[in-house]
Amino acid sequence: MNSNPKQAAAATGAADTDAAVGSTAVSEAAEKAAMALVAADQKSRDDEIAKPTHVLSTLLKSLREYKKETILTPVTVAVEAIVEMVIPTVMALLIDQGITGASMPKVWRYGVILLVCAVVSVIAGTLAGRYAAVASAGFAKNLRHDVFKKVQGFSFTNIDRFSTGSIITRCTTDITNLQNAYQMIIRVGVRAPMLIIVAWILSFRISAPISLIFLIAMPILGGGLIAIAAYVHPIFERTFHLYDALNNDVDENLQGIRVVKSYNRENHEIAKFSHISQLIYKNFVKAEHTLSFNAPLMDGCIYVTLLLISWLGAKQIVASGNNAALGMTTGDLTALVTYALQIMMALMMISMIFVLVIISQASAERVAQVLQEKSTVTNPEHPLTEVPDGSIDFDHVTFRYSKRSEKPVLDDIDLAIPSGAVVGIIGGTGSSKSSLVQLIPRLYDVSEGSLKVGGHDVRDYDLTLLRDQVAVVLQKNVLFSGTIADNLRWGNPRATDEEVRRAAQIAQADGFVQEFPDKYDTWIEQGGTNVSGGQRQRLCIARALLKKPKILILDDSTSAVDTKTDYLIREGLRHDIPQTTKIIIAQRLSSVQDADMILVMQDGKIAAKGTHDELLKTCDEYRAIYELQTKNHAEAAEAEQATAQDAKNTQDAQNTQEGAAR
Repeated sequence: MNSNPKQAAAATGAADTDAAVGSTAVSEAAEKAAMALVAADQKSRDDEIAKPTHVLSTLLKSLREYKKETILTPVTVAVEAIVEMVIPTVMALLIDQGITGASMPKVWRYGVILLVCAVVSVIAGTLAGRYAAVASAGFAKNLRHDVFKKVQGFSFTNIDRFSTGSIITRCTTDITNLQNAYQMIIRVGVRAPMLIIVAWILSFRISAPISLIFLIAMPILGGGLIAIAAYVHPIFERTFHLYDALNNDVDENLQGIRVVKSYNRENHEIAKFSHISQLIYKNFVKAEHTLSFNAPLMDGCIYVTLLLISWLGAKQIVASGNNAALGMTTGDLTALVTYALQIMMALMMISMIFVLVIISQASAERVAQVLQEKSTVTNPEHPLTEVPDGSIDFDHVTFRYSKRSEKPVLDDIDLAIPSGAVVGIIGGTGSSKSSLVQLIPRLYDVSEGSLKVGGHDVRDYDLTLLRDQVAVVLQKNVLFSGTIADNLRWGNPRATDEEVRRAAQIAQADGFVQEFPDKYDTWIEQGGTNVSGGQRQRLCIARALLKKPKILILDDSTSAVDTKTDYLIREGLRHDIPQTTKIIIAQRLSSVQDADMILVMQDGKIAAKGTHDELLKTCDEYRAIYELQTKNHAEAAEAEQATAQDAKNTQDAQNTQEGAAR
């Protein structure tokens, strides 16, 4: 124990300092790691996504019904600008001929003209503001619609190239940036150049030498703005990529919130979010700090220009004796100062637009990337419009998720499945079971070989037709907000109440639905959070059955239900839809052991195939899985029986003691 208070205090201070230094080091390391992660993720995506071309023309296609407002905005802005430029000239005449000349009729005449100009300017400005707001908001609305529609048409390959967070950022932050920039461009972007041109022409008419000052100031200001733009544009690009990472982090965190809480990782997730937020903050501060040089550069140009105009104008007025016939007058100088202020204010407006355009340039490219992305799965020119049956033929199929992938996900799959057959697929995690079945409805396209359904290559069918005939219940069961009946009718919007209930009965969902007070009108929350995992699975199976498909794929879709319910579902499928080809991916052998054919997948290849009895004799891996699951089942049954016996013995002992006490 340290008995010296000073030494103890010093030791405590040193410990606090070390802790602070350590915390800072950890924070910096975390920030660097976050930045490296974002950079690596973005580089891999940039390699996959083509750089957009003709960005402006791509975006402007979304104007559509708002072209009229877009055209009317610059027209009304032009009227406003011209009228405003007339006002200084009328004011100069009022000063020189009315006030200096002591003529009240001219004062009244020019005063009325000024009043009319002001009224016209206000009306034109109001209309310009309204048209600009309608055009920009409509443009943003159409852009969001077009991006969402484009994403809906993507194949899984396209979706893999864009993260969820990236799509969210493009539909929100990026399009909002474009909306603001578009509004400024069609209004202020037209007004400012017009003010500059008209004001300079009128200034040139008053004094050609003085008007040259503007021509000197504008290139200086323009050069400064270009230099600022070149520096900050890459910063904003990085910042928007960080926004993608932030949205991805939030999305992942909310999707896995139960896991986060179960493993007590709240602080870790808060730290991740804070690090990315800090990086966004630092990048924005750096960019805004650079953009802040815009204001002093603008102010400097304005003040120097006004000083030169006042100096040169005063010299000319003194030389002419304020006589319009001999040179400049006081009214001319007033007009020149007004024009100078108009030009400088127009330049300031251009600088504001410039900042918005710099910010929105990266946004424009990112939105254009989505709009220009072409789906890897498209309809053929003359598609087949009928699927004859549910037969499936894999003819030496090889599949890669990406062209850059060295190792294929599926390698040389050669398999024939007759129509109406029941096929089970088992295999370890990562053996490409799901990848195999996702090729059938063309969620992905094969890389090599061919895949036929009903005797024809799946690429020859109309996409909508093919996917109507191939129902897939994916591993991740998703229900949408709405009633149970609404969710089931995703499979068939025209299904009757009787058909809905029959599909639910086959999927063993009708029993628990009938227990709800509102039955099939029971409201389902987003994602199906108010029903259990097993109930979600059964509702998703019923939804697929309503499509009345020729091929039904259950991708580990009964993992959350008990063995008895799993058996009843399979029996219902076998007896109620015997002509439908059924493919069942499962981890439990009991779910597939009565299938007509069982495939054992390993490392993207079919390691073995046959019936349950055949595989028990010929496939060591299948036999090992069977023995392990049978042993575990027997041990569980023995443990349950032992627990029940212990409970019975305890109850008998208690009864004996109570009898003795009596």
